[in-house]
Amino acid sequence: MTIPRINVLGVGISTLTLDSAVAAVLEALPAGQQGYVTVTGVHGISESQTDDQLKRIHNESLLTTPDGMPLTWIGRLQGLGPAQMDRVYGPDLMLRLLDQGQQHQLRHYFYGGGTGVAELLREKMQARFPQAQIVGTYTPPYRPLNQDEQGQLLDELHRLQPHCLWVGLSTPKQERFMAELLADYGTGANTPARLPAPLVMLGVGAAFDFHAGLVPQAPRWMQRGGLEWLFRLLREPRRLWRRYLKNNPLFVWRLCLQLTGLKKYELSEERCPPGRDRV
Repeated sequence: MTIPRINVLGVGISTLTLDSAVAAVLEALPAGQQGYVTVTGVHGISESQTDDQLKRIHNESLLTTPDGMPLTWIGRLQGLGPAQMDRVYGPDLMLRLLDQGQQHQLRHYFYGGGTGVAELLREKMQARFPQAQIVGTYTPPYRPLNQDEQGQLLDELHRLQPHCLWVGLSTPKQERFMAELLADYGTGANTPARLPAPLVMLGVGAAFDFHAGLVPQAPRWMQRGGLEWLFRLLREPRRLWRRYLKNNPLFVWRLCLQLTGLKKYELSEERCPPGRDRV
């Protein structure tokens, strides 16, 4: 399945709904694919404006889902209706794949979160989806893995053969982790492949804390209204005020420049599937 993308400030956002995102992952696995899914919104796109490597990572993904409502509204400007493009929220994607994965006998592995979070998440998800096969968890340190730690993780993935590797780190840390793991140890790497095939890695950030019951989610009406950023800002103003009060207005300004044609944002075509009419 080839999923078209639209160009949002040079980042190719897959034209997806939650249903079609799940279908794309379920189709990729029987085909023996290895790849990663980035779940991004305004924050990830804004970070990509000053980080060409992050932009490339998004554009080389198996899917880059529209995590924020503003991205779906941009899709509406491109003539895409709700049946063609809607918000694909990381926590929702996780629940749906765990649920539907039961009948497909998918094996899941949780990587990320603070101390004990991945195990707590496993416990919660196993209770919610009794037939789900959650084969392992790993809580990484707050630094890059050293050579021994990386070797242990790769050995465990090879032994357990998960289909879905769920990565719960912050942006852009989780995107870099997935892309580097695939580049260094995927089937196309120069070194002997140690990642299982098929394997889809999915970077879902705060979904670990949400589904473990440690952090509340914004009410659904705020999510659908594009106000989740406000909910999070009110909960963590000291940590997030700079991100939202700077990035959000700057995102709107840059988008206006792109929509009016005053500035061009190139979309790499190296691995990014062809999009619709460029924004």
